[in-house]
Amino acid sequence: MNHYDCVIIGAGAAGLMCAATAGQRGRKVALLDHANKVGKKILMSGGGRCNFTNYDISAENYLSGNPHFCKSALSRYTQWDFIALVEKYGLAYHEKTLGQLFCDNKARDLLNILLAECDKGGVDIRTHTEIFQVEQAPTGGFSLTTSAGRYECQSLVIATGGLSIPTMGATGFGYDIAKQFGHTVTRRDAALVPFTFKGPWLALTQSLAGVAVPAQVSCAGQSFAEALLFTHKGISGPAALQISNYWYPEDSITVDWLPGVDLPNQLKQWRQNAEKASLGTLLSTYLPKRFVVQWLEFHDEKELLQKPLADWRNRDIDALSDILQMWQMRPTGTEGYRTAEVTRGGIDTDDVSSKTFASQKTPGLYFIGEVLDVTGWLGGYNFQWAWASGYCCGNHV
Repeated sequence: MNHYDCVIIGAGAAGLMCAATAGQRGRKVALLDHANKVGKKILMSGGGRCNFTNYDISAENYLSGNPHFCKSALSRYTQWDFIALVEKYGLAYHEKTLGQLFCDNKARDLLNILLAECDKGGVDIRTHTEIFQVEQAPTGGFSLTTSAGRYECQSLVIATGGLSIPTMGATGFGYDIAKQFGHTVTRRDAALVPFTFKGPWLALTQSLAGVAVPAQVSCAGQSFAEALLFTHKGISGPAALQISNYWYPEDSITVDWLPGVDLPNQLKQWRQNAEKASLGTLLSTYLPKRFVVQWLEFHDEKELLQKPLADWRNRDIDALSDILQMWQMRPTGTEGYRTAEVTRGGIDTDDVSSKTFASQKTPGLYFIGEVLDVTGWLGGYNFQWAWASGYCCGNHV
């Protein structure tokens, strides 16, 4: 029998942070994971360089059934706290865009910092460990039946993440444990995920596959202005991934391919100047010419490509403005958990303490990280949630 003060299931970002924090408080901690190595998402994220936090973190960057739940942890362990930790180890990092911080070299450097912190706390890390059964021990605490034998602990932390990227070992284990102990699990969907199309729209995106265009993408009252990428399945890129957090099936998405540009006024000015250049050439100042040509052909406005600007009517200007700045489309779906970066939804936060992350139904049980109904934007926000929730929980288990 293995006896510990605290057992943490899930050796991802939140679990590692929680284990290091609790261990350095003098707690005897075991960190268990069924995978063959720890921190898999850390290693693959950000193209292998891990977008580990953001200079600008606030509760507005997160979705949850309770939008206030994340505020406490984010204020008690901020992005500056995590930056101070990595700087203590001399990690080289840089800001990419919009406050997003990446490792200069590789994500392994960041993972090594977390492992060093766990080592300082004497954390017992066990991989290849399947959890077969979790039950409350007769004397209090919990008893776990695993492929590595039986474990007993006073505090049990579930840090198993969501359903995204099952090839890396993601399962619904954390949700099953929550339900076992009387917690509600909200609807879950793949999020931060590319969209898929069918029919003519799919043919269009396939013809433009590989073309990236800065755009403003809007849905459900939320907008993001970043790059949008055409793929062989639909659309991807930061703008698409961001808005996927807010999209539900049957929702339409509006795309402005020229955000910040007064296109009607620009077209009227070109008409007044009797510009001789083709529309495709004139718009190439703003957009890839290949995109402009195929976009207008798809919308049956091919004649506008050859029509001299001096001959344009106001209705031509209105039509082009609608096509380029108010394009509405309804995706068929998304690429699903296979490529999703996170899971939207999860364990209902109403029965979890925002201060300690303790279950309000079962003493000694805790939930942290992505397994909860807290979903961040693209850009380091989900990692910051992992660090913050893991740290705050680690100070109480």
